[in-house]
Amino acid sequence: MNGVKGIVLDASVLLATNNDDENANPSLRPGANYILRKLQYSKIFTAISYGPDLSAPKVRLLQENARLYSYNCFVFRSSAIDNFISEVSLEWGENIGSYMHVVCSYKEEEISQLISSGWLITVLHVEYCPGTESPSKIFISKLEELPLTICHLNKKAMGKEVKTVGYLMKPSREEDFAKRGAFPLNPTPNGLIFVALNYELPISWQLQEIDGVLHKATDDIITVEMSSSLDFENKVTYTEGMQELQRYIKCHPDCRVIDPFSNIYPVLDRLKIQQILGGLENLNSKSCSKIRGPHFLKVVDFREPKLENKLADAQLSLPNIVKPQVACGVADAHSMAIVFKADSYKDLNVPLPAIVQEYVDHSSTMFKFYVVGKKIFFAIKKSTPNADTLIKLAVEKELKPLLFDSLKSLPVDKGNQQKSQNEDNKRIDHELVTDAANWLRRMLDLTIFGFDVVIQEGTGDHVIVDVNYLPSFKEVPDEVAILTFWEAIKEKLTEQQSTEAAILL
Repeated sequence: MNGVKGIVLDASVLLATNNDDENANPSLRPGANYILRKLQYSKIFTAISYGPDLSAPKVRLLQENARLYSYNCFVFRSSAIDNFISEVSLEWGENIGSYMHVVCSYKEEEISQLISSGWLITVLHVEYCPGTESPSKIFISKLEELPLTICHLNKKAMGKEVKTVGYLMKPSREEDFAKRGAFPLNPTPNGLIFVALNYELPISWQLQEIDGVLHKATDDIITVEMSSSLDFENKVTYTEGMQELQRYIKCHPDCRVIDPFSNIYPVLDRLKIQQILGGLENLNSKSCSKIRGPHFLKVVDFREPKLENKLADAQLSLPNIVKPQVACGVADAHSMAIVFKADSYKDLNVPLPAIVQEYVDHSSTMFKFYVVGKKIFFAIKKSTPNADTLIKLAVEKELKPLLFDSLKSLPVDKGNQQKSQNEDNKRIDHELVTDAANWLRRMLDLTIFGFDVVIQEGTGDHVIVDVNYLPSFKEVPDEVAILTFWEAIKEKLTEQQSTEAAILL
């Protein structure tokens, strides 16, 4: 067997079974939408099959879903199985690999013909007798088990050199990666197979097939307990599924994680990141340019009497940008404000504790850097205007704080003529920022992260204003980004395996 090349989902596994009226409005069974979405970007041919006697409403529903996910549709006639096999082979080709037919029930005479042509039969059957399986016939109890089943078959076919990566992240983020081809169920050129972990299935059962876990744990945060002194490792509450994963990992240290949960806590904490960025000073001796973090101050009470003096001591002149200390994972982590007057702090509506940060004039230009393994990419993006422009906008509102969500755009200075990409590219000291990226990689010990750099007008200082974990790096072309993404993950798994072997010795 050379792995699963194509999958045909029979109507019986997709349609709900609680509707006996053939003319009633049909619906999909639980798990059907999940599997249709998961297979869409898996790089495995996928189709839907149905019998010639299926009612017109059900056929329409299946065809609508086939169009939605760009799948083929085939008619399966038990009297003409050879025609079905030929039609699928003609559509998908005769390349190395097996086709899989996923059904709810079967007749031995029907499937024997498929099996003799090299097909695999997967049966969705909640109750089956042990011992009825064979190399060409597999039973699953839920549709959600299908991706892991395919993953197991492909890994078995390709050998031990292939590594399976289970990933966890919110659906929108997963789709952003998947539609770029990042999560194939067939092995990548460097021998990785990706499969989504599913909280509806036992995590421990899924991890038995997994060589490494790629996670965006911040997507699974429910709450972060706020206090004047934050220790994120003990004050972050995750979803039940993520807690189950963490318990499993504690009990199975051989389960490799990209990246360890403890490594992402600094990125959750804007205070900790600011403190880490203070170490950039050691890089500045090699270059004419200077790279640094912004000046900052942690505030636990906006009404404290000596706040203005503390701001001055921290080299913070107005306007300031105010951010919650918690950087991500909770609803109000991106609720920020730009403050123009000191007396505006007393009624400021930004979650506490907060970080007051220097607002850097940077000509509305931001450089987004992405560190993916040992490679570094960057993109030039529009950003917020200089302070004088913001003040003009705020004057109309009596210089009240400008409240905003950092995930959304702020106004850009329309009167400021935009520099060309070439001009911006010349302004940034690539060697200095590369040194900073490599330094941050060592300090944070993260495989994939991003940071934002602005260049201060007048001084030319390169200021790192934000650091984030596992960004989408969508500005990097897919043909470069995804290969680098796979390389980074494989390298991390290999590195962890080597470390484990050295410990055993």
